[in-house]
Amino acid sequence: MSALLPDAVRGVEVWAFPVIPGPDGTVLLGLGADEASETLGLDLLDALEALVRAPGATTARSVPAGPGVAGHVSCIPVTGADGPRRVLLVGVGGETSTDFRRAGAALARATKDADSVVSTVSAIADDDGFEAFVVGAMLGSFGFHWRSAGPTERPVSRIVLAGLPDAPERDVALRRAIALGGAGWRSRALATVPSNLKNPAWLAQQAREVASDSGLDVTVWDERELAKQGMGGLLGVGRASATPPCLIRLDYTPAKAGRRTPRVVLVGKGITFDTGGLSIKPAESMTTMKRDMTGGGVVVAVLGALAAVGCPVRVTGLVAAAENALGADAMRPGDVVTHYDGRTSEVTNTDAEGRLVLADAMAYAVSELKPDVLVDVATLTGAIKVALGTTLGGLFANNDALAAALGHAAERAGEPVWRFPLVGDYEDLLTSKVADADNAPGGPGAITAALFLQHFAGDVPWAHLDLASVGDSPAERCEWTAGPTGFGARALLTWLGSPDPLAGI
Repeated sequence: MSALLPDAVRGVEVWAFPVIPGPDGTVLLGLGADEASETLGLDLLDALEALVRAPGATTARSVPAGPGVAGHVSCIPVTGADGPRRVLLVGVGGETSTDFRRAGAALARATKDADSVVSTVSAIADDDGFEAFVVGAMLGSFGFHWRSAGPTERPVSRIVLAGLPDAPERDVALRRAIALGGAGWRSRALATVPSNLKNPAWLAQQAREVASDSGLDVTVWDERELAKQGMGGLLGVGRASATPPCLIRLDYTPAKAGRRTPRVVLVGKGITFDTGGLSIKPAESMTTMKRDMTGGGVVVAVLGALAAVGCPVRVTGLVAAAENALGADAMRPGDVVTHYDGRTSEVTNTDAEGRLVLADAMAYAVSELKPDVLVDVATLTGAIKVALGTTLGGLFANNDALAAALGHAAERAGEPVWRFPLVGDYEDLLTSKVADADNAPGGPGAITAALFLQHFAGDVPWAHLDLASVGDSPAERCEWTAGPTGFGARALLTWLGSPDPLAGI
């Protein structure tokens, strides 16, 4: 951050200023634009109007139309040996947090491969907008490659946030924003890694590295310990894979924790690849299944960032990691598995495996960790995508206050969710002739999956995030890049980083 305006910051390749919609379709240029116009000998507002009037001026469908609209970027080339090579004018719309997040992402995309950019866009925002701009700039920069020649494009190397007087509260907001953006980046990266590298053992190693960097306690149970503990769901799903399943546990304790400090347990689905098992998926449905551990990746990313957002409660993260593979020892339709708490499930569809591994981890959490709140996170059902499309996650909860807290945090973080009902009348659909429940009772699929899991939450306030709808972004949109999204990390961190996450619950 710098108190200077862009024209006073030397050696920067790109200058960027906010464009604010005015009355009657006019626009205003924000902080530092007048000084830049004088320094460059170029009226930036006139240059912007000339761009708009230029014959054949068009806007790509993926880019918001019209200067001033949040995320719209106009580029003005600059000639001369000194100073910037170009000036970017970035729309901030109604100056909401969402607008600033989109502005940050748009600026990041417009400056890929640049060495540096200095911008006053964040200087006109309040604290929430400032945080959102930084997060958007980080996530709009995301990229992943495994090319022998290197990436086709690189994120801008340096972003200078200009026009910001030295203020302790902005330093705090910047640290928090970097933690949120970093967790979103990490969860997205974990979900994007190909499954010929990513297996349960690899995911466990990533958790160990996060624990080492973040001062967390970490425990990993291998298949022998899983068998000893009676985790039949996790063992059944993972038994056909060349890489055995495991349960990963991460523990965060705030600096001022006492005996009465409450505990939240986050449980993540960590299916590192999902063939569907013997109930095999169609080929086209398997192409995105490297990201079926999104819930587990979110849990790892959240645990690693809790200290940075000042989380005041204990948090334990459990990741049930397995590969749902085909093989001679694969779980069969009609098999019955026994979970950690002794409850049994008839497996009528091996492609409904996520709930089987979550059930073991949830039962362990309720029995052994005595949580005050339990939240599971999973890319669980195709039905949720049918209901919500690709921009909203699904939320179920047995506690209204918990649902409200998560919904508010998700909206603020830019990862919105929609609450679904836990309809008791559908419980009969779970009936099995040979076990306590059928793992695949059919439609309404998202609700029956949640009802299946609810039995393992006991009487603990519990929420279930079904993120299969938002596990992949079909195209670049706002801060999302095409591919696995890692959706959920920012929402959970925003909730857990609030002053009293369990208020009223």
